[in-house]
Amino acid sequence: MVTRYKITLAYDGTNFAGFQRQPHQRTVEQVLTKAVNKMAKDPDQPVIIYGAGRTDAGVHAFGQVVHFDLPTAINPEGVRRGLNSLLPVDTLVKKVECVPLDFHARYDTVGKRYWYRAYQNEFVDPFLRNYTGHFKFTADIERIQRAIPALVGKHDFTTFVASGSQAHDHVREIYSAKAWALDDGEIQFEFCGSGFLYNQVRIMVAVLMEIGQGRREVDCIPQLIAAKNRAQARGTAPASGLYMKKVYYDQAELQADLKTY
Repeated sequence: MVTRYKITLAYDGTNFAGFQRQPHQRTVEQVLTKAVNKMAKDPDQPVIIYGAGRTDAGVHAFGQVVHFDLPTAINPEGVRRGLNSLLPVDTLVKKVECVPLDFHARYDTVGKRYWYRAYQNEFVDPFLRNYTGHFKFTADIERIQRAIPALVGKHDFTTFVASGSQAHDHVREIYSAKAWALDDGEIQFEFCGSGFLYNQVRIMVAVLMEIGQGRREVDCIPQLIAAKNRAQARGTAPASGLYMKKVYYDQAELQADLKTY
């Protein structure tokens, strides 16, 4: 009997060329597919995996979600242990669940949450270079916090999508957008929304950091959204600072988290 599994996956994106399989490249999809098929032990029926979303080269994940089918039922804990014994050290299966056969990791999502770490210093910290985005000039967190609420709501985010996007509809809804500063000067961002376009979070962070640095006006975001012109946003924050934090499939859980964060 075919069994569908939903797995929650964490990975360090430093040495991956993104999530999606690419020819002659090491990707999360490639190493996970290899591990799943090795565990399945059925070369005549290759297992295909489906991810909740794609992450670019260098982007990390705490809560990527993937589903796949196996021709026989295996205890979810056995699947978790089996996959973790086969996966490389920069990839970890955190949770495995059996789900209905009509569940889809990508199409059943009701929200996604991303986290971004912006490290501010003249020079790059060698111990943070792979896990934060480096910004040479210091940003004013108060200016960023005044500007960021303008991103919340349902908007056409054409200005904030990179070329190469395959999406035909650029309307997305952002449920929450927050920024705060740590004692060491690192600025962190968190965005939760219905979904995000290609490089959208990184472009939004780049604009917000420019606002914080005084290179843009605090009230510029509504005009940028209205422009529907990628050239108006210009920059893209480094991939190394971005983390896919959580994927939501349950509205009640999403609403509870929106009240908590």
